[in-house]
Amino acid sequence: MHTKILSERVVARAKRRGIDALVYAPHFTRLPEIQQTAARYTDEELLVVPAREIFTGDWKNRRHLLAIGLSEPVADFITFEAAMAECDRQNAAVAVPHPGFMNVSLTWPEIRAHSSRIDAVETYNAKLLGYQNRRGQTIARELSLPAFGSSYAHLTSTIGEAWTRFETPIDSEATLCEALKTGVERRVLHRAGIEHRLFGLAEFGHLGYENSWEKIDRLLLSGDEPTHPRNLVYEGRFDDVSVY
Repeated sequence: MHTKILSERVVARAKRRGIDALVYAPHFTRLPEIQQTAARYTDEELLVVPAREIFTGDWKNRRHLLAIGLSEPVADFITFEAAMAECDRQNAAVAVPHPGFMNVSLTWPEIRAHSSRIDAVETYNAKLLGYQNRRGQTIARELSLPAFGSSYAHLTSTIGEAWTRFETPIDSEATLCEALKTGVERRVLHRAGIEHRLFGLAEFGHLGYENSWEKIDRLLLSGDEPTHPRNLVYEGRFDDVSVY
């Protein structure tokens, strides 16, 4: 349900692990590029669904939303409400990755407040530790929200370590979006054992790179990056809701 990387190696590993579909949502990449890349790697054995993990709020208080079924680009670093309004307008499915994790996720009160607009909550993320995943499971259960699981892979080795098995065929972006929005029955599954935990720890260690000052500087200071809300490609659509 959520990978950050896509390559021939990723595709080959997904197929070896019996994965039928990957949701591809790389950081700070505009939707048209994601769509083109997803189409290039889709074949009869593997569907690659383009998606956006939208970074709402400022860098210190980010709230991530996984949006599936977008038809138009949405910028990062806009207000949470503006991002939700765009998803509503485009009739995209909205999923909550890594709930309650650090300062990059929706909190339990926020998920409860917006539960009518949220289609799924992540209950297993191969990158997270046990207690962090249990928190997501508790939130989904207490709020009666459908679940999903993902590898959240930033590293090829993590592909296929966690997945979501839907009780309906998923053969297009539209059918996945519909399955999420209608709450189709599903199971969240993952591998186990020492190798699985080592892959997860490697992913967790990757957080240091993700949150480095070098990346903050590159992303936020120039305003020319692909998903910066003031980039000229958005033609001022997000100027009023930009946090930078």
